[in-house]
Amino acid sequence: MTRHSFRAMGTEIELIVDAEEAEAALEAAEHEFHRLEALLSRFREDSELSRLNAAGSLDAGPDLVRVVELAVGARARTGGRFDPTVHDALVAAGYDRSFELVVSTPGAPPAPDAPVHAPGAIRVADGRIALEPGTRIDLGGIGKGYASERAAEILGTAGPCLVNAGGDIATRGGAWPVGVDTAAEPLTLELSGSSALATSGRDRRRWSRDGRELHHLIDPSTGLPSETDLVRVTVVARDAVEAEVAAKALFLVGSGPAAAEAEDAGIPAVLVAVDGRTILTGGLG
Repeated sequence: MTRHSFRAMGTEIELIVDAEEAEAALEAAEHEFHRLEALLSRFREDSELSRLNAAGSLDAGPDLVRVVELAVGARARTGGRFDPTVHDALVAAGYDRSFELVVSTPGAPPAPDAPVHAPGAIRVADGRIALEPGTRIDLGGIGKGYASERAAEILGTAGPCLVNAGGDIATRGGAWPVGVDTAAEPLTLELSGSSALATSGRDRRRWSRDGRELHHLIDPSTGLPSETDLVRVTVVARDAVEAEVAAKALFLVGSGPAAAEAEDAGIPAVLVAVDGRTILTGGLG
């Protein structure tokens, strides 16, 4: 079993492969993370995403086109709960730079009191992406899921593997026990074959402004950091993009509706509520 760790996309990345000769695949998988970060980061002025946000339209490369298509599809599928056009609401809440630099400092922008978000149209055709005037997009979560899947495809050529991008996990082959935090003791789930896991929560990427605690999970219906009775949601799915989208969408509706929705759709999910409850749904339990 070979392990390799590095930092990319604002988080720690861990690559694990069940193979003795995996150096080339590990190097290629790490390079893929850095390559995609350079394209998809909203914190890099020269990234394709930043150029799209600045210009409003762009003849984009295949990766940006694909991730934007995935985000647009997720917005339609979740009824707008997953929305890539929350960029300006994130910035208004204080998430205007790479997370490790987001701190409460003198002179920081005040916490938002009113919505800063209105869903904007996104059009993708023949490699060109066009945004409705005034619309900017953020692809942080879904971009990380996409990168995890791409890295797993590369690493899987060397042997059964697991890619962990700050909690966004993608596997190829083998059986992998994965620990999931609950309100009490950690729960172990097994991922096998080609599968994935993702967690959305407000307990890690959070900061303060004017004495108010804020976090990065924007509710598109309000344009403000979400206020539900959930701390975090973990979802198992067939790929990391699907898991990322489902975890965010379930988090935004709160424990009751999320548990019912996951159960009805057969989405394995672990819900952790602020009152200390852990709810297993979608076939778990």
